[in-house]
Amino acid sequence: MKEIYLDNSATTKVCPQAAAKALEIMTENYGNPSSLHSMGLKAEHELTAARKIIASSIGAQPEEIIFTSGGTEGNNTAIAGAAHALARRGKRIVTTATEHSSVLEMMQQLEKEGFEVIYLSPDKNGRVREEDIKAAVTRDTVLVSIMAVNNETGAIQPIGCVSKIIAASGAPALFHCDAVQAYMKMPVVPKKYGIDLMTVSGHKIHAPKGSGALYIRRGARILPLHFGGMQEKKLRPGTEPMPAVCAMGAAVSALSEDKERGARIKEISSVFRSRLMQTQGIVLNSDEECLPYIINFSVPGLRSETLLHFLAERGIYVSSGSACAKGHKSHVLTAMGLSPERADSALRISFSAENTAEDADILIKSLENAIATLARAVKK
Repeated sequence: MKEIYLDNSATTKVCPQAAAKALEIMTENYGNPSSLHSMGLKAEHELTAARKIIASSIGAQPEEIIFTSGGTEGNNTAIAGAAHALARRGKRIVTTATEHSSVLEMMQQLEKEGFEVIYLSPDKNGRVREEDIKAAVTRDTVLVSIMAVNNETGAIQPIGCVSKIIAASGAPALFHCDAVQAYMKMPVVPKKYGIDLMTVSGHKIHAPKGSGALYIRRGARILPLHFGGMQEKKLRPGTEPMPAVCAMGAAVSALSEDKERGARIKEISSVFRSRLMQTQGIVLNSDEECLPYIINFSVPGLRSETLLHFLAERGIYVSSGSACAKGHKSHVLTAMGLSPERADSALRISFSAENTAEDADILIKSLENAIATLARAVKK
């Protein structure tokens, strides 16, 4: 049975280049980059090289990159760090109702501390409106946090307008962007969009789990969440996870060299979308303006978990929503105004360069089989 992995927004298979680099760091160049002897200096060279690669991939300077364990730590550090640093200048924060849980739960914590958080609702396609952002950002706003690409639907948010809105309002706000699902899939250059803080993750781009980075614009000030060392400008103290960090650099280099990857993914996504639209009983939740890497759809009348397990038994791996939600009802689809039946029957497929048009044929045939088989079972 052929394995068809279509859950790349949850995590990706580590690429050979990243795996080889991780093994090298674990078994050959295993020194602590903070040590002053030759092994430490050699390790520091590897850390510096990885930092330069990540910085270059987003048009930043190496000193603007702080290594983290991934998207959740990056989002928590950026949001809490910015809010606490600017608390004397205001207590208002603006975000969206469709952010990742690592953003929303941190916002809930800040509310307990006395911050006022405005959660912007999306339109039916999952995008927040520019006019709503403009109305929400006032002079006492200290932080705006809006993701680049939604992890469940692939909806691309209008991040290009945020820094201009902040400037026009006269607010002291920093602009944070969760770019985990956008990184290495579409251009997100912080300086171009006026982003002050930006989160990326390694395991979404074929690097090991436990790797990530936080961009902090030179001059932007945030307070640390953790204490205990001089590493990463004291914002992320503790010995750097060298195998994961250096492997992330190798993965970014490998992706950068594959110039045709984006076009291939777009073509594969188009085939999937077309086939899904032609299949009776399926309704798309991701429109054509969404990032091609992600397609969310529903099979009303059948629960997503049932469909997920039906497909998994046939070697096809998809998601019923965000992997961090652990099967809970999607707050994203609910915020978009989808009916409970449609939200409860939603599946997400997400691609990597390893997927093929043949995978679309197999998935569609399996879905047709599932709809026929499971619908009969429900009727009984």
